[in-house]
Amino acid sequence: MKLQDILARCKAEQTPSISFEFFPPKTDKGEENLWACIQELAPLNPAFVSVTYGAGGSTQSRTRRIVERIKHETALEPMAHLTCVGSTEEDLAALLSQYQASNIENILALRGDAPEGMDSFEAIKGGFAYATALTAFIHARNDFSIAVATYPEGHPESAGGVADDLKYLKIKQDNGAIAAITQYFFDNDHYYRFRDAAEKMGITIPIIPGIMPIANYAQIVRFSAMCGATVPDWLHEKLDAYADDEHATKQIGIEIATRQSQDLISNDAVGVHIYALNKSEASIAICRNL
Repeated sequence: MKLQDILARCKAEQTPSISFEFFPPKTDKGEENLWACIQELAPLNPAFVSVTYGAGGSTQSRTRRIVERIKHETALEPMAHLTCVGSTEEDLAALLSQYQASNIENILALRGDAPEGMDSFEAIKGGFAYATALTAFIHARNDFSIAVATYPEGHPESAGGVADDLKYLKIKQDNGAIAAITQYFFDNDHYYRFRDAAEKMGITIPIIPGIMPIANYAQIVRFSAMCGATVPDWLHEKLDAYADDEHATKQIGIEIATRQSQDLISNDAVGVHIYALNKSEASIAICRNL
């Protein structure tokens, strides 16, 4: 089922869209753990699940295999991430044709991060430099439902901050995107301000908030510094007291993510997209709380 139809069904049933994001492991053992996680989360009936795409296309084959297996062996609706990194137009066209042949209907179009060892992203010859162009390319060639990414606090590489993100989100919408999924954040006001500003700019597609359940204090500080997500002072203070207590940190993370999600849904967010990190415990707890 295409994403626009999924979201329309959720709206008609007055049910928030709850979705999960996985990443393709680099080892067979990691893939076994992922499938255990998928089986544990499947009974929650998520609206859809997405599978990321490694830097430089490093997990392209695993991404495709996992997405196709989800499609054909489960009742879940998968969304395949697709990036500009390391691929020509011909490479991307071939991969999209494979997805179509496998009845994959949803794509998350991204620029992608620079491959390991490179300081900045550079488009290869015959490839795309921006997600705006990739979105237009997919929309023109294939019958996919296209989602895109956006940053309520501004992309970390953008000199123009939030204003640039809004400008490019509008272009992505004009180029065929039917929904956006945000980078995670911990202060819902960032999302509300971004959503209000987007509406004023004529952005009408649903903006699905991304939620990151905290499991490890040092890890979330490191991740956030890389992706431009602010860790508020109150959260530093709360987590710092339990930095060496993994169980307590996970429980705090579940509590924070639950309260965030409740507030977002009660303030008309279409739903939440939970970054599951291939683990089920926190996602299950959050959904049960909701």
